[in-house]
Amino acid sequence: MKKASLFLSLLIAIVVLLVVNLLIGSVRIPVGDVCRILLGDDSNDIWTNIILNSRLPQALTAIMAGAGLAVSGLQMQTVFRNPLAGPSVLGISNGSALGVAFVVLLSGRLGGVALSRLGYLGDAAMSVAAIVGALAVLLLILWVSQKVEGNVTLLIIGVMIGYLANAIIGVLKFLSPEEDVKSFVVWGLGSFSRVSGDEMVLFIVLMCILIPLAFLLVKPMNLLLLGDHYAANLGLNIRRSRMLVIVSSGVLVAIVTAYCGPIMFIGLAVPHLARAVFRTSDHRVLMPATALCGSALALICNLIARMPGFEGALPVNSVTALVGAPVIAMVLFGRRREELAE
Repeated sequence: MKKASLFLSLLIAIVVLLVVNLLIGSVRIPVGDVCRILLGDDSNDIWTNIILNSRLPQALTAIMAGAGLAVSGLQMQTVFRNPLAGPSVLGISNGSALGVAFVVLLSGRLGGVALSRLGYLGDAAMSVAAIVGALAVLLLILWVSQKVEGNVTLLIIGVMIGYLANAIIGVLKFLSPEEDVKSFVVWGLGSFSRVSGDEMVLFIVLMCILIPLAFLLVKPMNLLLLGDHYAANLGLNIRRSRMLVIVSSGVLVAIVTAYCGPIMFIGLAVPHLARAVFRTSDHRVLMPATALCGSALALICNLIARMPGFEGALPVNSVTALVGAPVIAMVLFGRRREELAE
C-alpha cells in the first residue's frame, strides 16, 4: 500500500511539473491561455508557437529522456553490481560523442562548410552520427563480452574505450576550426530543446518501445543480484542475460544521446534515489520507480534551465549535477541515519 501511494505521488508530481514547465519561462503566459492553446486555440500565434513548438516538446523530451537514462543506469549498476556504474560506464556515450566529433569537427576542414551552418540537415547528420558511434561501441562491447568472463574486466575495457574516444576527440578539436569546435562543445553540454516536430514524435515512439522492452528483463536482473553462481544454479544463462541487459542499456543511451546530447548524472544518481525512497532491491518495483524518478528529476532540471532571468537556457548537464547531487546526498544520508538508529 505504501509503495502504491509513492507511485501515485510520483505520477502526480510529474503531471504538476509538466504543467509548471508549460507555464514558466522567459515569457509569462497565463494558465487559461495555456489551456486554450493545448485545446487548439491558436488566436495568439506567438504564445502558440512558444507552447507547442518550444515548451511542450522540451517537457515531453525531458520526461522520456530522464526515464530512459535512469532505467539504463539501473541496468548497468545491476549487471556490474557496482553502485558507481552509469549509462556512460561502457564508453557508449563517448562513442556517440566520437561519432558527432567526426561529423562536426571534420565537416569544415574536409568539406569546406561548417555543419553548424546547415540547419536541419546538420542536426540530422549529428543525430545519425551519434547513433552510429554509440552502436559501433556497443557492438564492440558485445564482442568483448563474448571473450571475457568477469564483469570487472568488461567494465575496465569499457572505461578504456571511453578514454580512447576522448583522446581521438581531443585530437580532432586541435585540428578543427574554432567555429566547429564551438558547435561540438555546445552539443556536448546537453539540451532537451533540440527535439521538436516530427523528431519529437519519433523520439517518443522509440522510447515508448525501448523502455517497456527493458522492463521485460526484470526477472533476469533480479537473479543477477543473487550472484552468478546462484543465478546459474536457478537456470539463468548468465552470458546471454548480461548481453541482453547491456544491449538494452546501450540502445537507450544511444537514442537519448543522439537526440539530446550527452546528459550526465541522471543515470548514475536516480537509481540510488529510487532505492532510498522505495527501500527495495526488487526490480519489479525499482524499474518503474526509477523511470518515474528520472522523469521527475529531468523536468525539474529543464525548468531550472529555463527559469526567467536567464538569457536563453542554461546547459542541462550543469543543472542536473547542481540540482541532483544535493538531493541524492540528503536522501542517502537520511537513509543511513535511519539504519544506524535501528
